[in-house]
Amino acid sequence: MNSKIWLSSPHMGGSEMKYVQEAYDSNWVAPLGPNVNEFEKELAGKLGAEGVAALSSGTSAIHLALIILGITRGDEVLCSSFTFSATANPIVYQGATPVFVDSEKDTWNMDPELLETAIKDRIKMGNKPKAIIMVHLYGMPAKIKEITEISYRYEIPIIEDAAEALGSTYDSKYCGTFGSLGILSFNGNKIITTSGGGALVSDNLNFVEKARFLSTQARDKAPHYQHSEIGYNYRMSNILAGIGRGQLEVLDDRVAKRRRNNLFYRNVLKNFDIISFQDEPERHFSNYWLTAITIEANESGLTCESLRHGMDAENIETRPLWKPMHLQPVFKTYPSYLNGVSEELFNKGICLPSGSNLTDQDFERISNCLLKNIAI
Repeated sequence: MNSKIWLSSPHMGGSEMKYVQEAYDSNWVAPLGPNVNEFEKELAGKLGAEGVAALSSGTSAIHLALIILGITRGDEVLCSSFTFSATANPIVYQGATPVFVDSEKDTWNMDPELLETAIKDRIKMGNKPKAIIMVHLYGMPAKIKEITEISYRYEIPIIEDAAEALGSTYDSKYCGTFGSLGILSFNGNKIITTSGGGALVSDNLNFVEKARFLSTQARDKAPHYQHSEIGYNYRMSNILAGIGRGQLEVLDDRVAKRRRNNLFYRNVLKNFDIISFQDEPERHFSNYWLTAITIEANESGLTCESLRHGMDAENIETRPLWKPMHLQPVFKTYPSYLNGVSEELFNKGICLPSGSNLTDQDFERISNCLLKNIAI
């Protein structure tokens, strides 16, 4: 059988081992250290943000963002329904209630009109939401202008889930820097990786310092171990931050290659009217972390699931679009404001191999397999 073509595998840049070796040579194998400090500075500089806290995951970053904003039991948090569960899980960690908001068709992200409807409705019911978690799905920026205007109007802070959108911009400003707090993920399948890791981003340095404090077990300034708050073991290690420093050096190249992938698929599939892409509206610049398509109902019977099986038979990994949170068994009882868009996308959509390390041979195999399965 042919070798596996993965959906989005890690892609090393060359300098990672230099920073990791420095950590070994200086015996900074313990948590924290010079690589963490420098990675935070370099990442903040790249994004044009005041501060960054390097953490163990994007999930931990969302959890700390909620804590920093004072979200607690009984509160409500507005959250995109069309996302990965890690966006919503930390709301429940805090004993708060996720209120799910459906997508709009242009970017597939949170629908601003539904968001405002949800806010008005929750206020009328006597429970004004305490935060909005806005997601940039598959690297595509949400309708940031509209959503931030709603945030200001109702004085509800935004947590910006840019886990999939490092390198994406809106009006030439990096995703992750529009909310009160932004979060990033460096999981192994992301556009750059630290193996496992994430970051909290903010222009409020008090928020960044609070995240660092809470993520290192909330130890008070005392010669002995003293704790006045509950803390967490959420900090990134010095070794993983070394990998991150090497990866950050090649971010722009990785974005260019992911966008190259998207153009490749558009060219291969341009003659099939049943295929649609996640498009890039004006002012939006997507890193196209994953290229995603939808397949309309057709006489041949082709569906995203039959295509997935056809690709899998050739040892090529694809993946359905995210199953919306309001359809997940664990979240089915929570409030949701729906228009049917995310459910339709889930039923008709599929993510195609999008790694920045795809080779010419990989592209040929993928193209042949797509055409074989679609042109039935």
